[in-house]
Amino acid sequence: MTREFFGPETVARPGKPLVIAIDGPSGSGKSSVSKEVARRLKLAYLDTGAMYRALTWYCLKTGVDLHDGAAVEHASKTMPLEVSTSTSKEYVAVDGTDITDEIREPLISSSVSAVATTLGARTELIRRQRELIGQHHHRMVVEGRDITTVVVPNAEVRMLLTASEEARLRRRGIQLGGTQTKEQLAAQVIQRDAKDSTVVNFTQAADGVVTLDSSDLNFEETVDTALAIVSKVIYGD
Repeated sequence: MTREFFGPETVARPGKPLVIAIDGPSGSGKSSVSKEVARRLKLAYLDTGAMYRALTWYCLKTGVDLHDGAAVEHASKTMPLEVSTSTSKEYVAVDGTDITDEIREPLISSSVSAVATTLGARTELIRRQRELIGQHHHRMVVEGRDITTVVVPNAEVRMLLTASEEARLRRRGIQLGGTQTKEQLAAQVIQRDAKDSTVVNFTQAADGVVTLDSSDLNFEETVDTALAIVSKVIYGD
């Protein structure tokens, strides 16, 4: 029923707020799944992880010590950031410079946790995320690590997308086009999750958050299951 109800590019709850908050660990597939859910429901899409990566790039580019919390917080407030909220084009720019590809490079991936665990910087980026949600009239799929619990705990739909460690490592390797070694993948997925979990819990669902385990699901099955969750939460289907 869900596939028919939420057919290709269906407008869900027209004229009403619909924020779908999706959290999950690295490599769980939350970015690709969230983007497809947004596309099918004609909602805006926000990858909050890209914002933390952009701030990491900005700090490195301007010589900010990533372990200087005050300096990183200041950078988060002065960074001239542009981020796409479209499902059709990924675009991240700082001060007019397109860094969409650069923020996915190993240097950024290995450094981003230092920024993401700086509480002052998190507070500023959360402020920006909420501002973007408001600009889109609270009709957006927002994905990250603290979306269901901190950024929009009152979202209409809250979901935790998870998967086994083996599945997450495999997916991240495919996502990066086979450019990373096994050690680099482990650093990006396992070690980064361990660091980030010191400031936010994204491995266990909070009250009212629905868990979607995609370990044994392919992409289409995961998207269909996510849409079924949306339908059940909103319409009781």
